[in-house]
Amino acid sequence: MVEFLPLVLFAAVFVALLAGYAVAPTLAGVALLFAFAGAAFGVFDLSDLGFLPSRLYGIVTNQTLIAVPLFVLMGVTLERTRIAATLLESLSMLMGRLAGGLGMAVTVVGMLLAASTGIVGATVVTMGLLALPTMLRHGYDARLAAGTICATGTLGQIIPPSIALVLLGDVLSSAYSEAQLSQGVFSPKTVSVGDLFAGSLLPGLVLVGLYLAYIATVALLKPERAPGRSDARPGDGVLPQLLKGLAPPMLLIVAVLGSILAGYATPTEAAGVGALGAVLLAVAYRSLSFPVVKDICRSTLKTTAMVFFILIGASVFSLVFRGYGGDDLVQGLFEDMPGGVWGATAIVMVVIFVLGFILDFVEITYVVVPIVAPVLLAMGLDPVWLGVLIAVNLQTSFLTPPFGFALFYLRGVAPPQVATLDIYRGVVPFVALQIVLMAVLVLAPQLATWLPSVLY
Repeated sequence: MVEFLPLVLFAAVFVALLAGYAVAPTLAGVALLFAFAGAAFGVFDLSDLGFLPSRLYGIVTNQTLIAVPLFVLMGVTLERTRIAATLLESLSMLMGRLAGGLGMAVTVVGMLLAASTGIVGATVVTMGLLALPTMLRHGYDARLAAGTICATGTLGQIIPPSIALVLLGDVLSSAYSEAQLSQGVFSPKTVSVGDLFAGSLLPGLVLVGLYLAYIATVALLKPERAPGRSDARPGDGVLPQLLKGLAPPMLLIVAVLGSILAGYATPTEAAGVGALGAVLLAVAYRSLSFPVVKDICRSTLKTTAMVFFILIGASVFSLVFRGYGGDDLVQGLFEDMPGGVWGATAIVMVVIFVLGFILDFVEITYVVVPIVAPVLLAMGLDPVWLGVLIAVNLQTSFLTPPFGFALFYLRGVAPPQVATLDIYRGVVPFVALQIVLMAVLVLAPQLATWLPSVLY
C-alpha cells in the first residue's frame, strides 16, 4: 500500500481542487500534510524537505522565467491599444464582400494578436468585444462566430511567443536533462524555449490554415451562415489603413520571434524588447494615460504573482511526490503499460486533456509534466515534439465543453442573444481540427522537429 501513496497524494490534490480551493496553497498544503503524516508513521523522511529552499531560490533566479512578466507586460499593454480594432476593420473591409471573408479576417487578426500577446484570455476577450457583435450584425451564424473567436483566441497557446511555451520549455529542459542522466549520459544535450518556439511555429500555422479552410468550406456550402458584408468597400483608402494596422504587430513579432529564431537574443532578452515595443506602440496610438498605466502594472503584477505562487506550490508537491518514490512508481507503470512508449504517451495525453477541464495550463505544466516527461523522454521521445504535442493538447482543453476556459471568457463578454449552447456547439468543429493536428504530429513528427533542426 505504501508504494501507491504518491497516487493517493495526487488524487487528494485533485479532489481538493475540485472542491474549489485555490491551486497554489492546495498543492503545497496537501503535500505538506502528507509529508508530516508520513513522517509520523515512518514512511517519509522529513529531511527531503531540506531541498525546498534551494528549489525556491532556483525558481526566483531562473533566467528563463524572467521572460514571463515581460511577455505578460507586452500582452497586457497591446490589449490597451487600438491595433486589433484598426486591423480588424481594414481587413474586414478588404475581404468582407466574400462569403466567409469576415470570419477569415477575424481568424487572421486573432492569429496576429495571439502571436503579439501570447495570452489566451486577453485575446478571446478582445476579439469577443471587437468581432462578435460585428459578425452577428452582418448575419453570421452565432455558432460559427462564437467558435471562430474562441478557437482563434486560443492560438496564443501554440503560436510563439507564448507564455505557455516559455513555462513548458523550462520544465522540459529540466526533464530532458534528468532523463539523460538516468540513462548514464553525463554530458546531456539541452532543449531550450527557443527550440520549442521554433518547433511550434509550423504546427501553429497549419492550425490557422485548417481554421481558414473550415470557414471557407462552411461559406461555400452554406453561405447563409457566413454571408458577405454589403457595406464592404475595398477602395483606395483601405490599403493604407490595413498597412497602418498590420505594420505594428508584424514589426513586434519580427523583433521578438525573429531575434529568438535567428539566435540574436534569448527569449528573456526578446521579451524585454517586446515589452518596450508594446509600450512604444501604446504611446504611438495615444492609448497610455496614468489610469491605463496603473491598470497595466496591476494586471501584470497579478498574473506574474499567480504564476510564481503556483510554481512554489508545485515545487513543494513535486518534492513530496518524489520523496514517496512517485517518480519510480510512474516509471514502472509506464514500462509495464501495453503498447510501450506509444501506449504511455497516449495515456499521458488523455490525462492532460481531462485535467485541462479543471486546471489552468500553468498547473498542468508544473504538476503533471515534471512527473511524466522524464520517463517519456527516457523512453526515446523527442523533447521538442513532446512539448509541441502537449501544447496543442492543452490548447484543445481550453476549447472543450463544458469547462473550457475560452468558453467562459467569451461567455463573459458575449451579447445576450448568443446562448451558451451556441458557444459549445460552435467550438466542436474547431476541437476536431485540433485533434486532426495532433494526429498529424504523431504521423509526421517532422512538422515539429524540422525547423529547430535547421535553425539550431
